[in-house]
Amino acid sequence: MALKLKVPNIACDACAEKITDAIHVMEPDALVDVNVQDKTVTVKSDASEESIKQVIVASGYSIEGY
Repeated sequence: MALKLKVPNIACDACAEKITDAIHVMEPDALVDVNVQDKTVTVKSDASEESIKQVIVASGYSIEGY
């Protein structure tokens, strides 16, 4: 499953790394692409959409519409 989320408070590469690392703790095989300029996170994973969103929020970031 591919999931693209708008994460408005991504500010820098450190933010991208923090989100990527958090998702990999939950789902080590996930493919994560964070675009800092567009403020998007794209995840290809077997994990549920809800669990991916929860990990991002728990890392201190907001998701547009969530």
